[in-house]
Amino acid sequence: MAEVRAVVLRAAGINCDMETEHALELAGAEAKRVHINKIIADKSSLDDYQILVFPGGFSYGDDVAAGKILANQVMHHLREAVRKFIDDGKLVLGICNGFQVLVKAGILPGATNGESQTASHDSRVTITYNDSGKFEDRWVYLAPQTDRCVFIEPGRQIYLPIAHAEGKVVTREPAALEELKSERHVAFKYVDKDGKEGDYPVNPNGSTDSIAGLTDTTGRVLGLMPHPERFVRPTQHPHWSRLEGEADGDGMTIFNNAVKYARENL
Repeated sequence: MAEVRAVVLRAAGINCDMETEHALELAGAEAKRVHINKIIADKSSLDDYQILVFPGGFSYGDDVAAGKILANQVMHHLREAVRKFIDDGKLVLGICNGFQVLVKAGILPGATNGESQTASHDSRVTITYNDSGKFEDRWVYLAPQTDRCVFIEPGRQIYLPIAHAEGKVVTREPAALEELKSERHVAFKYVDKDGKEGDYPVNPNGSTDSIAGLTDTTGRVLGLMPHPERFVRPTQHPHWSRLEGEADGDGMTIFNNAVKYARENL
């Protein structure tokens, strides 16, 4: 069986790296937490891995805007290395703050109709403050919107926790939203338990079109605001004592699918 190696990027303020490392190991990968400065110093070290994860937290205190400083580091020091990583057929996952980083670095949603994204301020999408004006810490239902993304189990609605103050996905203009949908960049939407979209708290941050996650044109890059690494065991569910027959938490579907794809394709 091929060994799958995953790197979990660390930086000041990141605080979900250990949980993410653990989730990857549960899925069968060999995971390692590495500080971004080490990757910048030796960009070729990314060649040793098949999965790159930008975990959640508050990188650099979310000064300026959530994920913006880390995104600038990626843009100015690692953009070509990350692009090569993706072009080599490998997987990139951004969770919460990591999703913010991928969007603000222009990696998500990525190119469409042959155009390339070269800077975060040129992106059709950004992530900003919740409509509620406060930090939202709750559980949400997610409905998959594409069968292209390798991290997703098509048709399977999942239940995950969120924890963010800047999780509202917005598009630059209505045409940009239509592009996201037509190019199948929307990975997950916030829904209720019956799979229907709704206002707050079903959509906990006011995201445009209830968008909770995005993927790129390859389907090998995923960013999402909810935290799959925080629901990998049944006992992490808020009503775990009422569950029957559940072997894993819903978050494991993300990590299991990633490791399975890497093992079979890389």
